[in-house]
Amino acid sequence: MWNRECQRLIAQYMSDLGAEVNHHSFQGPSNSFHPLHFFSSPDPGVIHGKFNYSIYGINTIGVIRAPRGDGKEAIVLVTPFNSAKIDGAEAMSIGVAYSVFSLLSRVTWLAKDIIWLAADSQLGEYTAVHAWLREYHAPVFNEFRYIADESSGRNSLFSRIVEKHDAERKITDDFRRAGTMAAALVIKVADKPNSPDDTLTIYAEASNGQMPNLDLINVVNYLAVHKQGFHVKVDKLLSLLDSKWLRLIADFYEFAGKVARNLNPQWRFGIPALDYIEGTATLASSLYTQALGIPTGPHGAFRDYQVDAITVEFAPRFLKNKARRTEFLTRAGRLIEGVIRSVNNLLEKFHQSFFLYFLTSSGKFVSVGVYMIAFGLLVAPLPVAAASLHAGYDKIGVYRRRIEKVPSSASEHDHTQISWRWLYAARLVCIMHMWGVAVSLLPYFIDQMPHSTPLISIIIWALLSG
Repeated sequence: MWNRECQRLIAQYMSDLGAEVNHHSFQGPSNSFHPLHFFSSPDPGVIHGKFNYSIYGINTIGVIRAPRGDGKEAIVLVTPFNSAKIDGAEAMSIGVAYSVFSLLSRVTWLAKDIIWLAADSQLGEYTAVHAWLREYHAPVFNEFRYIADESSGRNSLFSRIVEKHDAERKITDDFRRAGTMAAALVIKVADKPNSPDDTLTIYAEASNGQMPNLDLINVVNYLAVHKQGFHVKVDKLLSLLDSKWLRLIADFYEFAGKVARNLNPQWRFGIPALDYIEGTATLASSLYTQALGIPTGPHGAFRDYQVDAITVEFAPRFLKNKARRTEFLTRAGRLIEGVIRSVNNLLEKFHQSFFLYFLTSSGKFVSVGVYMIAFGLLVAPLPVAAASLHAGYDKIGVYRRRIEKVPSSASEHDHTQISWRWLYAARLVCIMHMWGVAVSLLPYFIDQMPHSTPLISIIIWALLSG
């Protein structure tokens, strides 16, 4: 049965603010194999074949037209929620987005349209956002919506009343669009009662190791720390925080820094042991996530369309306290408003800062100009080896001139051995190519295994590839 109560309520509040509202129906991802998504997100391609249309998601979208804009650019706010079973944290995230959306509907300084996407995450957060983005950028004209409407029983009296109510409020199923997306912000609230402070966790990694422009993270970090007093952090490998050997290395660097400052106060390369451990755990998490290519949130769908986006997850203290909820809504709303103001003032998209980097904290990073040095050192032996082979070829020429003085039969035998020596290299190249083909085909056969999780598939692939 089609339960639109949550979506209809959100659409009603959006419409009361004067926004253009529409619903977007989408089907879950297909189970067909795609080699590019073996390690990352499910296949978001166009759905083929027969599916159960009684199970689908419904996104609710509200658009505020900028009074000072020309409709060519837009900023997107995303709030994922499970329409089948919404909890208090998801309701709080919708409340934060609604408070900001309500404010933006009355301001006069907007130069970019505002899109609020209430993503139905019962089929997956990434799936819901990606389905909407795919329809936004590359519309597919099919009969899915009408088939879904028939299967949901919209011919009933209640459905006709809902349709009449939506028509009066200008809430339609016709897909609405705004301008080119300048940036996107996914808003989530986590219920963590053991959190010592009001924390804000930033998730930035997208599909295939793509990262948003660093300026977007810097804007969120600066406003959260210096304006609203949030404790900002990024995802880290928790297993490294309790590592004894990492603790020893951190203590050594801290001790070396103290000794260096005693020798010369201007030497300040030492860092506290705790900061070193947390930075290493964060760097390891950034390396692991980018290498694996799995997006850390629904923001990853935006990078597939070259839109800078991150997920901000709030973890307030004492979420069940009414006074604390009011304070949290105020601070979180001001933070989101500040980010929107910053993006709204841009004359062009983010491009000045880095796109290739590894995070060590919310305010520190390792740029491409630093870690490419290590990569260059790994590649440096290749020209050295080529020079060595070239020198060896010159020695072969000297050897050929020497063997011309020996009898002809021995000379022909040695010359034949030298001339056919390339076959050994050709055989090795052929074996490596066959091994590469086998490794590339393994994911398809591993995907056919029943009841296999992504972790088990990766382990099997790594063992067989080795």
